[in-house]
Amino acid sequence: MQRVAVINVVGLSSSLLGPSMPRLSAFAERAGLQVIEPAFPALTCTAQSSMLTGLDASGHGIVANGWYDRESAEVRFWKQSNRLVRGRKIWDLLKERHAGFTCANLFWWYNMATTVDFAMTPRPLYPADGRKVFDIHTQPMGWREEVKGALGDFPFPAFWGPAAGIGASKWIADAARWTEEKCSPTLSLVYLPHLDYCLQKFGPGVPEVAAELLEIDTVAGDLIEFYERRGIKVIVLSEYGIGAVKRPVHLNRHFRERGWLQVKDELGRETLDVFGSQVFAVADHQVAHVYSTQGPTAELREFLEGIEGVAEVRESLDGDRSGDFVVVADEDAWFTYYYWEDEAKAPDFARTVDIHRKPGYDPAELFIDPAIGFPKWEVAKFLLKKKLGLRGLLEVIPLDAGLVKGSHGRDKVDPGLRPVILGALGEVAKAEEVFGEILRAVEGRA
Repeated sequence: MQRVAVINVVGLSSSLLGPSMPRLSAFAERAGLQVIEPAFPALTCTAQSSMLTGLDASGHGIVANGWYDRESAEVRFWKQSNRLVRGRKIWDLLKERHAGFTCANLFWWYNMATTVDFAMTPRPLYPADGRKVFDIHTQPMGWREEVKGALGDFPFPAFWGPAAGIGASKWIADAARWTEEKCSPTLSLVYLPHLDYCLQKFGPGVPEVAAELLEIDTVAGDLIEFYERRGIKVIVLSEYGIGAVKRPVHLNRHFRERGWLQVKDELGRETLDVFGSQVFAVADHQVAHVYSTQGPTAELREFLEGIEGVAEVRESLDGDRSGDFVVVADEDAWFTYYYWEDEAKAPDFARTVDIHRKPGYDPAELFIDPAIGFPKWEVAKFLLKKKLGLRGLLEVIPLDAGLVKGSHGRDKVDPGLRPVILGALGEVAKAEEVFGEILRAVEGRA
């Protein structure tokens, strides 16, 4: 067996390589670069599941980062159990073939209730008094305190939210080195999310992004050198590229105008009543799953096709999790989860970072509302309340979807915006074939 490290530089595309990313560009020149067809949808959870099972969404069942659970009648986003991913994982196959094989998963998703040997993943604590305490989950469990003792607490605000930045990727890279020095796994899977933040906030090709590219290039370059000094084969890949957008599309508001969507008044705020709605959408970047109590009717298809910003209406991806239709946005558009018509009635979680409660993905969580005159004072007041044991909401997230400048999810994109794989031994044409490439690399087959 050959020891292998797979470094997932999220959002990396060939269009970004160049002077602002000198070390990754040099690695691509030395090890080889292939542009690959993205998974569909081109989203984190779907793409990673395709790479680690060799199946598409209809096979592994991960139809997006979240979906409507028909049995519980709930929209569920960013769940963490690996048992949600159907099909045999790459590490299970390698364990069957090779005695002594071990795998470390460092922040790739679905990293709890997993059969990998070593795991780290973000996992806050939720005490019964309503608090949310930032933390991680590890396997073995004892690693949690060990790695925090060595590296400090995981910088959770840098992983997602308005303060998202290079700190989270630096910590994960340090944790990868810590894991390698502690147990030398055969296969290391490392997730570096930094580009996801700046490219969604600013869009590609703008001056603000250049410094961000250099930051992740430095982190990834240091990690590549570390692994190669130890004789480890390095593969660098990405899940998708991120394109420029300027048009948010509010599918649920269209359904509400048609009388198909039902909301519930909760203390003067509106929440989405999915059980009572005839049609509703679960939006995820440039893809949305549309669920209908009547199934995939011709009337609904025609209505969806007539919405400005909708490029395609596709059939269901699988039998139970997917929407009755899967809607794809135009290349310069993306889908919000918004369903309220009056901002005063937006749900209390809308202006907060709350990835699990929102019935759709919300990239506006990367921004501080520009209408807030002194945001640091608002944050300070909230933290003081927490320290005093009082409850409160940190309502600093804007409701202006027009702030978002980058998105992804489409599989039909220009080659410069497709995901890439650097350092592959064989030909890799699409996301599902990454599975076979990892297998070749570990087994030392050219």
